[in-house]
Amino acid sequence: MIDPADILRAKVLVVDDQEANVLLLERMLSGAGYVSVASTRDPRAVCELHRKNRYDLILLDLQMPVMDGFEVMEGLGKIENDGYLPVLVVTAQPDHKLRALRAGAKDFVSKPFDLAEVLMRVHNMLEVRLYARALEQTVHELEIGREVIRGKNDELKKLFDQVVAERKISERLALQAPPGSIAERLQARSDATEDGFPDATVLVADIVGFAKMTPAVSPGGLALILDEIFTVFDDLATARGMKKIKMLGNSYMAASGIPMPATDHAAQAADVSLDMIDALDRFNDRTGSVLQVRIGIATGGAVASVIGRRLFLHDLWGEAVNIAIRMESHGVAGRIQVSESTRRRLGQPFLLEERGVLEVEGAGELNTWFLTGRARASHEVLSTVKRAN
Repeated sequence: MIDPADILRAKVLVVDDQEANVLLLERMLSGAGYVSVASTRDPRAVCELHRKNRYDLILLDLQMPVMDGFEVMEGLGKIENDGYLPVLVVTAQPDHKLRALRAGAKDFVSKPFDLAEVLMRVHNMLEVRLYARALEQTVHELEIGREVIRGKNDELKKLFDQVVAERKISERLALQAPPGSIAERLQARSDATEDGFPDATVLVADIVGFAKMTPAVSPGGLALILDEIFTVFDDLATARGMKKIKMLGNSYMAASGIPMPATDHAAQAADVSLDMIDALDRFNDRTGSVLQVRIGIATGGAVASVIGRRLFLHDLWGEAVNIAIRMESHGVAGRIQVSESTRRRLGQPFLLEERGVLEVEGAGELNTWFLTGRARASHEVLSTVKRAN
């Protein structure tokens, strides 16, 4: 286990050409207890600073004059012999996120900043980084020992092999390597594995009101609240046959029709979205909270792929993902907004209310609908989940 104090002592570098952003991130991290936070507004200085200080984490803005974040990562790649870039990129451009991950970044934070999201991502990356280093040191020491006693002590050799095997399992869990067939394909191939799904439905849910809790609740408390809510969301998605794709801060993405095709993927997503609203209402009643969930759903083509070589990210993108994100971001707290493509796939037992045409950046004019409920009860599948929560 990694000592929490070691995480707070980790060396962090903030890189942003905007003084206000640098001050905000420094205050966020210092307020959370990090004691070794440095910064620079000159991206040209990053490589030399890292060569000298070997930072455990670099918070790197992508859009900077003179030298952008992608050029900085290219320079860092020449310094890190093992190919691991301890970079958490900061961007306001959704299109830059995938490119940054392909360039070697290990995670990203969106602008404007969400305090809880920044602190959680920084903590998680540092914990994984320090844990991997400790494992490498242990294995290195054992390798030296094995060379000394090779052929002389079968019992110690078996112990070494067991430690190496457990390291691979632990590292896979820590780095979130994808399970099942995708992991097997990664072992056989060095490039990313992509799967196309011409007909799928994507759901994006965002917890609204979460940011207002941050001044009164510790980062650990916020993480526990999110973990409880998202665990319920996981159960709801599983009960309806959906697959969780990822969580980003206080946002949750799931898809149906992936990886196994399904004729009722739109209905699955509609049911899960209604279940999520009911589940959050029960959470609020039990805890006295006033949280809401804003949900967007879209149907269309999507591509799934594993990105990265050491820190794997199993992600989904494409038309359905882009429209679902916009359905959520242009939606209303406490309501479910669906695209025209999804509405065409939904009939009974769902009730829909036309919202009208929205002008959505990057997608033009989109006809949208609110999913308001079910025309008949559909509780059988979720009876076990609701009793458990």
